[in-house]
Amino acid sequence: MDVRNCKECGKLFNYISGPPLCPACKRKLEDIFEKVKEYIYDHPRVGIQEVSEEFNISVALIKQWIREERLAFAEDSMIGIDCELCGALIKTGRYCKACKVKLARKLQELYPSQRPVVNRSKDYRENAKMRFLDPDRNNDK
Repeated sequence: MDVRNCKECGKLFNYISGPPLCPACKRKLEDIFEKVKEYIYDHPRVGIQEVSEEFNISVALIKQWIREERLAFAEDSMIGIDCELCGALIKTGRYCKACKVKLARKLQELYPSQRPVVNRSKDYRENAKMRFLDPDRNNDK
C-alpha cells in the first residue's frame, strides 16, 4: 500500500495511480475540467490564457488536458498547441496527422505482418477424404 500526501491539500491518502491527489481534490479538478470544457464549447475562439485566468488554473494543466485529448479547440480557432515532433499547430493530442501517419508506418515496418503459409498441393483433395475404420478388420488381429 502506497500512502502519500495530496499535492493540493496535503492530506494523506492511499495512492493508486495518476497525479498525487486525494479523491476529494480529484473530484474538484474534474468539476473544474467540466466547467472549462463547457466554457470552451460556449466560446470557441477563446485562448488558453483567457481560460487560465477565468478559472484560476495553470496553462500547463490546460495543455495537459489538450495533450490527453480531453479538450480540443475549434478548427477555425487560431489557438492550439505544437506537435511534439514537427511543431505544427494542432487543436488536440500530441501529434499532427502527418506525424501520426509517419509513426504508424514506422511501427508497421518494425513488425511485419506474418501470415501463415498454407501448403496446398495438387493431391489436397485426395488427402482430405474421410477415413472409416473397419471394425471387422481390427477383430481379426
